[in-house]
Amino acid sequence: MKVLVTGGAGFIGSNLVKHLLAGNHEVAVLDDFSSGHRSNLAPFPQVQLFEGDVRDESLVAKAVAGVEAVFHLAASVGNKRSIDHPILDASINVIGTLTVLEAARKAGVRKLVASSSAGIFGELKTLPIREDHPVEPDTPYGSSKLCMEKQCLAYAKLYDLEAVCLRYFNVYGPNQRFDAYGNVIPIFAFKMLKGEPITIFGDGTQTRDFVNVRDVVQANLKAALAQGVSGAFNIGCGERITINDLVAELQTASGIQVQAAYGAPRPGDVLHSQADISAARTAFGFAPSVPMAEGLREYMAWAATVK
Repeated sequence: MKVLVTGGAGFIGSNLVKHLLAGNHEVAVLDDFSSGHRSNLAPFPQVQLFEGDVRDESLVAKAVAGVEAVFHLAASVGNKRSIDHPILDASINVIGTLTVLEAARKAGVRKLVASSSAGIFGELKTLPIREDHPVEPDTPYGSSKLCMEKQCLAYAKLYDLEAVCLRYFNVYGPNQRFDAYGNVIPIFAFKMLKGEPITIFGDGTQTRDFVNVRDVVQANLKAALAQGVSGAFNIGCGERITINDLVAELQTASGIQVQAAYGAPRPGDVLHSQADISAARTAFGFAPSVPMAEGLREYMAWAATVK
């Protein structure tokens, strides 16, 4: 099938592009390279590239022409970034998504798979988190992702467009570069490789559900191919680990010993996180398969090659 990946030069998007091409799909990418990297797409010259902003109505309309499925990953990502730049966060995540939805509707796209976030839940009241957990986001990012979800699901009700929103927990894997706004794993990994100390915000007993990007890619593909499925689904590994234990796992995976300091908890960070993934398993056969030890070894090996 012919597909469009918005944000296809980014971390998750580029991994998705790689797997789509391996499956002999025809792939177009829309990206403005504000956070994505051209080097992520360099191995794939067959990709049709639309360079520009996801809020550009005419460009998005051109990109979705003749497309059967859209994977919408273009976003402003992260709690800290959204606190620092709330208007930009809302503009990209809300208006950008609406622009993609309108273009998809007009072009007769069959399926839209949108990347959402566990950030929509806010501080957790129960563990593991089911999709019906109260949504009380603590940051502009969580709020904008929740709005994005509501837009997608409203379009699925109003029009002949299936929409699946995938609520990612903490995704990690190759092509995820160091970003002070980003995931804890690349922050720790790149500091370790440089021989620098790391800072753990809080006492390190807070927990996260880390899911490998290969499993996230499979969730996207399965959701796109599932006929008659719309809705919002949790995508994680279904288990949780403390940040202190994560540091130990990274040391084992890399063979590097690191000096860790502890700092004050960051605003907007939840204490605990763990996904109930049974709904995604039932709806489209999602089944994470990459053990954390394997995923961290692969990630540390990749990170060591990044200049």
